Amino acid sequence: MASRYWVVSLPVQTSASSLWNRLQEAISKHSFDTPLYRFNIPNLRVGTLDSLLSLSDDLLKSNSFVEGVSHKIRRQIEELERISGTESGSLTVDGVPVDSYLTRFVWDEAKYPTMSPLKEIVDSIHHQVAKIEDDLKVRVAEYNNVRSQLNAINRKQSGSLAVRDLSNLVKPEDIITSEHLVTLLAIVPKFSQKDWLSSYETLTDYVVPRSSKKLHEDNEYALYTVTLFRRVADNFTKSAREKGFQIRDFEYSPETQEGRKKELEKLMRDQETLRSSLLQWCYTSYGEVFSSWMHFCAVRVYTESILRYGLPPSFLFQAAVLAPSVKSEKKVRSILEGLCDSTNSTYWKSEDDSGGGMTGLGGDVDSHPYVSFTINLI
Repeated sequence: MASRYWVVSLPVQTSASSLWNRLQEAISKHSFDTPLYRFNIPNLRVGTLDSLLSLSDDLLKSNSFVEGVSHKIRRQIEELERISGTESGSLTVDGVPVDSYLTRFVWDEAKYPTMSPLKEIVDSIHHQVAKIEDDLKVRVAEYNNVRSQLNAINRKQSGSLAVRDLSNLVKPEDIITSEHLVTLLAIVPKFSQKDWLSSYETLTDYVVPRSSKKLHEDNEYALYTVTLFRRVADNFTKSAREKGFQIRDFEYSPETQEGRKKELEKLMRDQETLRSSLLQWCYTSYGEVFSSWMHFCAVRVYTESILRYGLPPSFLFQAAVLAPSVKSEKKVRSILEGLCDSTNSTYWKSEDDSGGGMTGLGGDVDSHPYVSFTINLI
């Protein structure tokens, strides 16, 4: 599948069928590796010249918005698939691959009646895509909220001993709690463990001798227990801090641990449910937005062609979709230009050569003696 296509329309000098045959022959002869397709646009309701001019001013901005939402949903799909480790499926529009929908485009009369004013069609497309974008924001925010909660829990469980949750590192038999005795948890810098073992019994009175036991160690710290009389716990904590040892607040509770475990399991289930739901929604919504985008492109090429070539549109221009490779672009441009009216072609060349360049309708940066704009699928 190509990721970059040109949508063009060429002025008809004799007949549309003759122009199409000449275009096919020229592409086949001079750039045979460039796929070429008709871009079928129905006769739309033109309205007044003023309404077309007004509409053309909004086309580029609206196109950028619709295209942006399409890419935003596609990136979201890729991110969700990456997180889940699933292979990227082929995106479809109305059941057909994206590139096939573009190259075999058929106007949806039921969704966008051709008798509707062009401005009404463009507004309808913009409204539908804006609604999908708003829905995307809500769904992504809900999914990211659950992810953030899970990430916070994981950070607590995987961070350094100075900040992480210690409940899964401590067993019931590690803790002594009675009316007079209490077990504290000390966070000792990894390279100060000898200092801790030689000094903890003297940090205050009434420390149970040889009561310190190492429970865990990471790259920075070691986790030790120490048992002492409850009434000297504050003094011990202060003295430990002065020597660079941190006493972590901890109260062993089987109920709390079970509650945290259930909370984690629920968040994991919620994340997977939301991820799956969001991914399916994105698949469907991408197809809807892409379809809207292609209808918008049809309106755009139709409007720009009329403003450039005049009326009636069905006799004055032929629209096409091409997918030239990078190395073939210059050759294809030359072919398209050669099929335009020679006087018009000379005029546009002189503008380009002078460095001025003439901005195409709708604000295209690159200008040619024919209507042309680019569709980037990725």
